[in-house]
Amino acid sequence: MPTLTQQSPAKINLFLHITGKRPDGYHNLQTVFRLIDLYDTLTFSHTDTTIGDNLPVTLSNAEHVTDNPADNLIIKAAIALLAFAKNHQILNDSQIAQLPIVDIHLDKHIPMGAGLGGGSSNCATALMTLNTLWQLGLSNEQLRLIGAKLGADVPIFIFGKDAIAEGIGDILTPIDLPAQQFLLLKPDAHISTAKLFAHPLLKRDCASLSHGYLQSHCHAFTNELTDDFTNVFEPVVCALSADVNAAMKFLRTLAATTHTTPRMTGSGSCVFLPVPSDFDKNSIKHWLQSLPFQAYWVHTL
Repeated sequence: MPTLTQQSPAKINLFLHITGKRPDGYHNLQTVFRLIDLYDTLTFSHTDTTIGDNLPVTLSNAEHVTDNPADNLIIKAAIALLAFAKNHQILNDSQIAQLPIVDIHLDKHIPMGAGLGGGSSNCATALMTLNTLWQLGLSNEQLRLIGAKLGADVPIFIFGKDAIAEGIGDILTPIDLPAQQFLLLKPDAHISTAKLFAHPLLKRDCASLSHGYLQSHCHAFTNELTDDFTNVFEPVVCALSADVNAAMKFLRTLAATTHTTPRMTGSGSCVFLPVPSDFDKNSIKHWLQSLPFQAYWVHTL
C-alpha cells in the first residue's frame, strides 16, 4: 500500500473552568475548544510483517517526545485500538496476529508542554487512521471512548470541530463560532499539572454555564473575555513562571491596538491573542519579526 500522510492539528481553549471534583479523583471542567492550523504530520505505511507477538506499530522520529517509545500515545493508541476490537469480538487473537505492522513516522511541529494538545492530537490521528488501515469499522463515538481513556484531550481531535467540552473533556457538544486568527506565543516554560492542581490559587468551583448561554454569549469569550470567562490555570502559571508572565504582559501591550483579550490555553504554557480579520497586516508582520518569544500565526479550522 502507498504511504498515507495525515495532518494532526493543535487546539486552543478559549476559556477553561473547573466546575468540581469527581468521585474518581479527576476534575470536571467546562471549556470551548477550537482547532487551529498548526500541525504535526504523521505518515503511515503498511509493512510486509504481520503483528504476531510484536507491537502493532513501529514509530520513528519520536525519540524527543518520550524516553521510552512504549510510553508514546501513538503506540498506546494502536494497542488500545486492537484491545477494544478484541474485547468487542470484532477480531480474535489469530486475526490480530495476521494484521500488518504499520510504520508511523512523526514530524513534530506543535510545541510540547504547551497546552496545545499535540500528543493527544497524534493519538487521535493514530486511532482514526489505524481504524481505517486495519479495516476495523469502529465508529467515531467508539474511537472517542478509547481516546478518553488515553487522554482527556484526545476526544476533541476525533470530534474534529469546535465544541463545548464538559466532564473531563470527553463530553462534547458542537458550537457555532466565527472564524478567527491568533498570535500564539510559546514561552520557555513547563509546569507539571500535578503542581498546578496543588496550588492554592487554583479556582476549582466555577459555575457550570448552560449551552444556550455559551452559544448566545460567544462574543464574551472569542475576542474579549468578560467576567464570566477565564482560564483558571492562567494566574497560577503566571505566578509560577516568569516567562509565561512576561509573555502575557507582552500580549497585553499589543491588545491595546487589537482591542481583544490575551489568554493562556490549557494548563500552559502557550498564550495567545485574538487578532481581528481586518487588522493591519503590516503591524502583524512587524510583530512577527520583533517578538522575543517563539511565535506562530494561526487560524481556526
